[in-house]
Amino acid sequence: MKHDNGRGSFSGKMGYVLATAGSAVGLGNIWRFPYLAAKYGGGAFLLVYILLALTFGYAMIMSETAIGRMTGKSPVGAFASFSKRGWVRAGGWINAIIPMLIVPYYSVIGGWVCRYLWGYISGQGDAMALEGTFEGFLGSPVATIAFFAVFAAMTMAVIFGGVRNGIEKVSRIMMPILAVLTLVVVGFSVTRPGALAGVRYFLVPDLRNFSLMTVVSALGQMFYSLSIAMGILITFGSYTGREVDIEQTTVQVEIFDTAIAVLAGLMVIPAVFAFSGGNAAALGKGPSLMFVTLPKVFESMGGAWIGVLFFLLVLMAALTSSVSLAETACATFEDELGWSRPKAAALVSVILAALGSLSCLGFNALSHVAPMGMDILSFFDFLTNSVMMPVAAVATIVLVLKVIGLDNMEREIMRSSAFHRRGVYRFVVKYLALIMLAVILVSSVCDAFGWIHI
Repeated sequence: MKHDNGRGSFSGKMGYVLATAGSAVGLGNIWRFPYLAAKYGGGAFLLVYILLALTFGYAMIMSETAIGRMTGKSPVGAFASFSKRGWVRAGGWINAIIPMLIVPYYSVIGGWVCRYLWGYISGQGDAMALEGTFEGFLGSPVATIAFFAVFAAMTMAVIFGGVRNGIEKVSRIMMPILAVLTLVVVGFSVTRPGALAGVRYFLVPDLRNFSLMTVVSALGQMFYSLSIAMGILITFGSYTGREVDIEQTTVQVEIFDTAIAVLAGLMVIPAVFAFSGGNAAALGKGPSLMFVTLPKVFESMGGAWIGVLFFLLVLMAALTSSVSLAETACATFEDELGWSRPKAAALVSVILAALGSLSCLGFNALSHVAPMGMDILSFFDFLTNSVMMPVAAVATIVLVLKVIGLDNMEREIMRSSAFHRRGVYRFVVKYLALIMLAVILVSSVCDAFGWIHI
C-alpha cells in the first residue's frame, strides 16, 4: 500500500534500498573513515565501528524510516503529525533545515572532485600531484564556482526527474557501478609492494591500539556515515509502502554502507602505507587526504588510469549523497508549501547556488570572512555536523520515547518485519541513544574548537 497523498514513491524494496544506501555511501566513507581507522587503532576501530552500526546505527535508521512510513511526510510534517507542541515542530524543522545547509557545501566539494576527475581524464595526472595544485585551484573563484556549478547541475537534474525517474533510476545505475569500481581500485591498491602491512593493520584487531578515542571517533563516524539525523531517512521512509520490511532493508543498508567503508579503507590505507613506508600518520584528514596525498600516491603507482577510476568512484558516491540531501529539501517545500516538484526543485536550486557560491568564495574573494575562525565551508560543516545533527537526533529519540511511544513504534515496524533485533532496538532507544548522542555532540564541538583532536 502507498500513501495516497499525491507524493512520489519508490517502485519497491530494491529502489528504496539502493537510494538509501546511496545516501549513506558518500565522501565521509572515502576520506574520513580511512583517516580515523588509521589514527585510532586500525582493526580495533573497524570492530568498534561495526558493533556500533549494528546497535545504535540500526536503532536510528529503524526509527527514522518508521516515522516517515507512518506519516507519509517529510520531517516537518512527520513530527507535526504526532504533536503540535513547539519543541516537536522545532525538531521537525531542524531535521528539515540540515540538508538545505549541507547540500550547498557538499556540492562545492563535489566540484573539487569534478576538477580532479577532469584533470586525470585530460592527461594532467602529473600536475594533479604537484605541490600547491589544490591550493591554487581553491584560490580561483572562477574555477571553484565553475566546477561547483557542474556538480550542482548534475544533482538538480536528478531531483527534477522525481523519485522513480530521478533518484531511483540513478541509484539503480550508479550503486552497482560504484561497487565494481571500488573492487577494482582495492585490487590495485592491496597488490602494491608494502601494501599488505596496511591491510593487516586495518583488518586485524589489536587491542593494544584500543583507546576511549577509538570508541568516540567510531561513534561519530558511524553517525555521519549512515545518513542519520539529516531528514533523509524520514523522507525516504515516507516514499515506501506498508509492505516494505523495514528491518530487512535496514540490515541491507547497514551491510552495503559498512562494506563500502571497509573497501574504502582497503583502497586508501594500504596504498598510503606502501607510499609512506608504513606511516599511518601520512593519511591526512579530509580534503588533504583526497586532493593532496592520494594524487601523489597515484603518481608513485605510475598509472593515471587509477586516478580516473578513483575520482569517478568518488564522484558517484558524492552524487548519490547530494541527491538524497537535495531531495529531502525539495520534499519539505512540496509538503509544507503545497508546491509542485518543479517549483520546489527551483527553490532548492536557488538556495544551493547562493550558499554554495558563498562556500566557494570563502577560499578566495571572501577569505577574510571567518566565522568562529573558520572558512565559510568549514563553518557550515561545523554548524550542521557538530551541532544541528546531534540535536536533531535527540529530538527524534525524545519524539519516539515521549510522544509516539516505544510500543507504537514497535507495532509500526512489526507490520512488515519479524523484528529479530527488537530487544537491541528497545535497549538502545530507551537507555543508550541519548548518552551516545551527548558524546557525539560534546566530542564534535571539542574537536572543532581544537580542545581534542579527532
